[in-house]
Amino acid sequence: MKKLIFMLGFLLFVQSVQAQLFSKERLANLETFDNRFLSWGYFLGFNSYDFKFEYKNQDTDANTDILVDTQGGFNVGLIGDMRISKYINLRLEPGLYFTQRNLIFPNFTEDRDALRNVKSTYIHVPLLVKFSTKRLNNVKPFIVVGVSQSFNLSSNENNPEDNNEGQFRMTSGTNYLELGFGIDLYLFYFKFTPSIRGIFASSNELVPDDDPNSPWTSNIKDLATRGIIVNFTFQ
Repeated sequence: MKKLIFMLGFLLFVQSVQAQLFSKERLANLETFDNRFLSWGYFLGFNSYDFKFEYKNQDTDANTDILVDTQGGFNVGLIGDMRISKYINLRLEPGLYFTQRNLIFPNFTEDRDALRNVKSTYIHVPLLVKFSTKRLNNVKPFIVVGVSQSFNLSSNENNPEDNNEGQFRMTSGTNYLELGFGIDLYLFYFKFTPSIRGIFASSNELVPDDDPNSPWTSNIKDLATRGIIVNFTFQ
């Protein structure tokens, strides 16, 4: 009986949500919200950062690839939105991003040599152009493209110690390209927006070891961050 009541309640809830979002007979929420020239909000979310490696010498018959164990992180920040036209907006989304990646280097027998924990705290500032579709009742899908820059508060770029002392060094500043999509949901009191974006670093972030023959960095030609960001925005 309890399962039956739960299923009936769940079906009623789904039907109610569906009616709120897609019914052609329902009154629209926040009808004049998109007429504002400037609007503000904040976002919460999570991320998954990875690395893309390019090697100087790629030997397919040898174990030379560096493995990346990605760890989930989280994001928090603010949003400033400027209306350019009916379907185009310019957005600035400065935020604080926390993430961690674990690098596993091949051909080492001890963990202290093979494993490097790369913890990062980024001040991340994207400038995005948002292209929206026509609003359908309380739903409006969109895509975003743009560029961004981040400053790594956890960077050890100027640390005199390198991997010989257990320190994997990266640059403090990084430039990115970003591409994503989302959907604006117009609720009764505010606009709620789930979105997902891919970020792709356009600059080399590696600070090589002092030893040009370092077993950790000598074969790395280029190291660039790539990742996925999921944000939930409230405006």
